[in-house]
Amino acid sequence: MQESMELIDRLNLSGKKLSKSHRRIAEYIVAHDDKAVFMTASQLGQASNVSESTVVRFATALGYEGYPELQRALKELVSHHLTGTQRVEIATELQPDHVLTSVLKRDMNNLRNTLENMDSEVYDDVIHRILKAEAIYVMGLRSAAPLAQFMGYYLNFIFDHVHLVSSNTTDVFDEIVKIRPEDILISISFPRYSNRTLDAMQFAKRAGAEVIAITDGPMSPLCQIADATLLARIDMTSFVDSLAGPLSLINALLVSLGLQRKDALTEHYKQLETVWGAYHVYRNIGDTVMEDKHV
Repeated sequence: MQESMELIDRLNLSGKKLSKSHRRIAEYIVAHDDKAVFMTASQLGQASNVSESTVVRFATALGYEGYPELQRALKELVSHHLTGTQRVEIATELQPDHVLTSVLKRDMNNLRNTLENMDSEVYDDVIHRILKAEAIYVMGLRSAAPLAQFMGYYLNFIFDHVHLVSSNTTDVFDEIVKIRPEDILISISFPRYSNRTLDAMQFAKRAGAEVIAITDGPMSPLCQIADATLLARIDMTSFVDSLAGPLSLINALLVSLGLQRKDALTEHYKQLETVWGAYHVYRNIGDTVMEDKHV
C-alpha cells in the first residue's frame, strides 16, 4: 500500500484537482494498488462505491483516452514495487484448470503489445549503434540473466568482441571496468529493477560508452540513463515474469544484426561447422545410440 497519493500524482497527466467521487477511486487504488491494477472499470467502480461511468470519467480526467490506457499506466507503476509475496498472492487467484490457457494468452498479448508499441526508428537506431561499436557488453541480472545469456551467445557468432556481464563469480564492475567510449553496453532489466544494473549503466555512461536499454516501459528507470531504449511488455499475473516479449525482441535484433553482417556470419558458421563435425558436437539423426554394457 502506498503511504501517500504519490501514485495518483504520477498518473495524473492533466494535473487537475480531483472531484470527490474521483478522489474516492484514487484512494481505493492507492490502498489496493496490487488488486486495482487487474480490475475492470466495472469492478473498480463497485469496489470504490461509484458507477462504472464515473471510473471512465476518472480516467479521462487524469488525461487518458479511456480506462484501458489508465490501467496500462497503473500496471507499469505498480509492477515497479510489487514484492515476491504480492506476486504469489496474485498468482493464487488464477484457476488451476485455466493456468495453461491464461499464461499462453498473456504471452501472446505481450508479444502483440510489444509489436504494436515498437518505435521502428528507435529499433533501427539501436541496430546502427550496435553495428558501429568496437566491443559489445550485454548485461542482465537476476531474472533478466537468461535473456542476456541468449543474446550474448548469438552475438558471439556475429561480432568478435562480445562480453557477457553477470554477477556469478565477480562483481559486475570487474567485468565492465575496461569499457571505452567506442563500446556499447546493452542493459536488460524489468520490474523489480536491479540497482546493480542501473549502477553499471551510470558507470558506462561516465566512461563515455553508449548505453542501450531493453526494458518494459517509459517509466522504467533505465530509460533515464540509456541513449536509446527498446520496450517489451512483460505483463503477467504471476510471480513468474513473462519473457516472451523481450525474448522475441532480442531474437529480432539478432536476425537484423546477422543480416547486416551476413558475409562475416556465413564465414564464421563455416568454420564452426568444421569444428563441430570434427569433435562430434551434435548428434546426427541417423547416428546409433551407444548403450552401456556391464560385464
